[in-house]
Amino acid sequence: MGQYPERLNGIFQALADPTRRAVLGRLGKGPAGISDLARPFDMALPSFMKHIHLLEDTGLIRTSKKGRVRTCAIEKRPFAVVEAWLSAQRAIWEARTDRLEQFVTTAREKGQSR
Repeated sequence: MGQYPERLNGIFQALADPTRRAVLGRLGKGPAGISDLARPFDMALPSFMKHIHLLEDTGLIRTSKKGRVRTCAIEKRPFAVVEAWLSAQRAIWEARTDRLEQFVTTAREKGQSR
């Protein structure tokens, strides 16, 4: 996944914050307006908007404005990038643990045959 390092850095930075994860969790249920998304959080709207801008800048959400209402919706493509990277990491570590298991099994068998 060498072609995505900067994008992954931004995505993981966005996911590192509990407020942004909560917003993404809410948006997983469907689009929502900024005021609805901000309601559960004890922060001023300008502070909350920094979270929204970061999520939008990383491509995790998109926003649209209709009249005075700005609506946010989740974008699925960045999550596919993360899933691909995580799958590659999982494959690497599963191969390593499989080799370790084989090593231990072989060492045990050699020890018992003496």
